[in-house]
Amino acid sequence: MSIPTDFPKPTFVSVNGVELEVFEAGQENAGNPIILCHGWPEHAFSWRYQMPALAAAGYHVIVPNQRGYGNSSCPSEVTDYDIEHLSGDLIALLDCYGYEDATFVGHDWGAMVVWGLTLLYPDRVKKIINLSLPYQERGDMPWIEFMEEIFGDDFYFVHFNRQPGVADAVLDKNTFRFLRNMFRKNMPLVPPEPGMMMINLAKAKAPLGEPVMNDSDLAVFVSSFEVTGFTSSINWYRNLDRNWLLLAEAHPVIQQPALMIYGDRDMIAKSEKLLDFVPNVDVINLDCGHWIQQEKPEETNRAILKWLKQQEAS
Repeated sequence: MSIPTDFPKPTFVSVNGVELEVFEAGQENAGNPIILCHGWPEHAFSWRYQMPALAAAGYHVIVPNQRGYGNSSCPSEVTDYDIEHLSGDLIALLDCYGYEDATFVGHDWGAMVVWGLTLLYPDRVKKIINLSLPYQERGDMPWIEFMEEIFGDDFYFVHFNRQPGVADAVLDKNTFRFLRNMFRKNMPLVPPEPGMMMINLAKAKAPLGEPVMNDSDLAVFVSSFEVTGFTSSINWYRNLDRNWLLLAEAHPVIQQPALMIYGDRDMIAKSEKLLDFVPNVDVINLDCGHWIQQEKPEETNRAILKWLKQQEAS
């Protein structure tokens, strides 16, 4: 895999029945652990701009390729990607380094994991910083059923679940084109095409907007998914209704200090009920789309470091 030489070299850590590829910055014995959790379809490399800034501020930065990604294990069973397994990996990672708790940072699907982790293991989460995806209220209806009722069969969350393997095959066949078309910013407002959005992206010959990253950085993501394929990462989506059941007994209100960073041009909606479920949250909006920490790295770093400093002073 063509990861630039200035990115940390990985170590491989056996946790929770899998092996995780883990990238680190900062000194382990300095304490102050902060664990960064990537989204879909991404890689630990998506945090390349945050790792040195956090390490310079005195944090032990731990960035795993989560199960199903990069050179980490890709179990074959769909249920091996539910919130209990994904959270269990992160807790076992804490144990491996000897930390009682840590600050967890998540983007996109990584944010979903951090919210769920905090519900399941509140004593192991010190602070939360999430990007793009706000806390998702559990509600009375399983999440995929709810999305199917609201958005229809072609919504990609629903399609991934109801037609397993179909999108996987298209994305695997068109890995470069899909990721090139996916990682865009300053997108024009155009009506959606009929059909499933991710399949449309994988087949579209002319990308919209501007590239989020240069060709060499994009190659890191492309080469990673050319090895793993997309099924293991899409299996995260195929556990949403299972996660809804697994979280049934968890207390729904998160008390930890939290920072929510939105992109004003992100297609993911902001939460109108965030304070109801995360009462100790601060909210920041940046002028960008979905790929917040890659589109606006300096602004993201300033927001995170300022908030962390304020928390330490309080």
